[in-house]
Amino acid sequence: MQKPFFLAFCIVGSCFLAVAAPRPSAESGETYQLSTHILDVNRGAPASGVPIILFRQGADESSWVRIAEGVTDRNGRIGNFLPSGHSNDGIYKLKFETGNYFREQKLDSIYPFVEIVFEIKDDGHYHIPITISANGYATYRGN
Repeated sequence: MQKPFFLAFCIVGSCFLAVAAPRPSAESGETYQLSTHILDVNRGAPASGVPIILFRQGADESSWVRIAEGVTDRNGRIGNFLPSGHSNDGIYKLKFETGNYFREQKLDSIYPFVEIVFEIKDDGHYHIPITISANGYATYRGN
């Protein structure tokens, strides 16, 4: 019984998580190296209005420095983290503040937030999406 659910979860996630390329800012024409997206698999829809905080690992390798934040748009996306054009190599963490999102839906979630740690090693675009429900989440590197 769990295999069909997992397969359906993966198919839904694949269908809704579109590939994202570096996007220019509407105001400046600037491109960005990092984007993210949240799909609520319970609803089969993007999760809008979710705050996300971007941290970079400190030089001591044990602390985190808050470097950016945003709120997902109506499509569940934030596309303007880390301006392109200079080295952003390093270890980062995206903190998805999911607690209020689930409370607003009157769902009891075991995840007050989700943190995804990843490493940027080059000047390519990094798309770090998550699929989420009140009791589970998944992620992968898009492009």
